[in-house]
Amino acid sequence: MHIAIAGNIGSGKTTLTKMLAQYYGWTPRFEPVDYNPYLSDFYEDMERWSFNIQIYFLNKRFRDVVEISKSKEVIIQDRTIYEDACIFAPNLHNMGLMTSRDFETYSDLFSLMLSLVNAPDLLIYLRSSIPNVVNNIQKRGRECENSIRIDYLTGLHERYENWIKNYTDGKLLILDVDKLKFEDNKEDFRAITDKIDAQLHGLF
Repeated sequence: MHIAIAGNIGSGKTTLTKMLAQYYGWTPRFEPVDYNPYLSDFYEDMERWSFNIQIYFLNKRFRDVVEISKSKEVIIQDRTIYEDACIFAPNLHNMGLMTSRDFETYSDLFSLMLSLVNAPDLLIYLRSSIPNVVNNIQKRGRECENSIRIDYLTGLHERYENWIKNYTDGKLLILDVDKLKFEDNKEDFRAITDKIDAQLHGLF
């Protein structure tokens, strides 16, 4: 079984992935941030490195999904292959930070990859306001994220909302993480696991 968590930068995907993996005994798959060879360069010069970083993420995510499809374990994934092509690349293109030529090449490659893999059995979307994600980004203190632009985060948020509104590929659970402080509040975390149980094992 494949559970995937989607959401903006700083929405709490990695934290929730770790907590759910521990709670259910699932196998976690994390987003490649610490070992990404392009991330620091990208945040310093988005236009120069936008295509490189998106191809890096797409390659890593596609490899993960292929491996997940072959696994007999229940795997929970931090971020999905959809987000690269439906959120991040279009946002960069719209901001003038990725050329139309690069965006078309990227989109063609994504379409081919998507035709070869299955959607997650459950997609969990973490809905978070811009002030909340900015606070979380500052709190975790990654040096490479110090120069993230607010308009970049805002563009991502708008695209996430539009994408999730039209998501029909499988089961979907939307969590308002402005209100659900699951990391510090046991009752909030329990509310999340109850919702997940209902999605995976409920009658409706």
